[in-house]
Amino acid sequence: MNEEIGIITEAAKESMEFSIQHLEKELLNIRAGKANPVMLKGVMVEYYGTPTPLTQVSNVNTPDGRTITIQPWEKALLSEIEKGILHANLGFNPMNNGESIIINVPPLTEERRKELVKLAKAETENAKVSIRNARKDANNEIKKSDSSEDAQKNAEIDIQELTDRFIKSVDDIFIKKEKEILTV
Repeated sequence: MNEEIGIITEAAKESMEFSIQHLEKELLNIRAGKANPVMLKGVMVEYYGTPTPLTQVSNVNTPDGRTITIQPWEKALLSEIEKGILHANLGFNPMNNGESIIINVPPLTEERRKELVKLAKAETENAKVSIRNARKDANNEIKKSDSSEDAQKNAEIDIQELTDRFIKSVDDIFIKKEKEILTV
């Protein structure tokens, strides 16, 4: 395999790996019924007039599978953190005990679990599309290269095998997430 085709193949592989990483990051945001600090990732708190991520003004912990505790570094922030959580519209009802904020994560209903599986499936399909686009781009680059026809055909076969491997990986990730969501 010549150097140009090697570079094209490596770029396609990198792009496909990025698609997998993005999928895993997006699936972390889909809660599976267990309390997780990542659930509050998008919460912004008004801190001295500046919207600041919750994790930069407090410690967020999960003492058990159903509870999230938020310990602010300054007690004056308790009400701002409450507002931020309510404003984020996550469906949580924060409780302020004067020292920290406690959030009880309600168990998921069967209907909500099915919605979350659909959401995970949509993210999975996006990852597959991204992987296929990387394949298409690589094949187009290979066709433009100065390589022999045989080298181009072999490179396209290699790119297809790479694509198949990454698509299978995406399917495996989805199956694991689906099982996690549907497990009561």
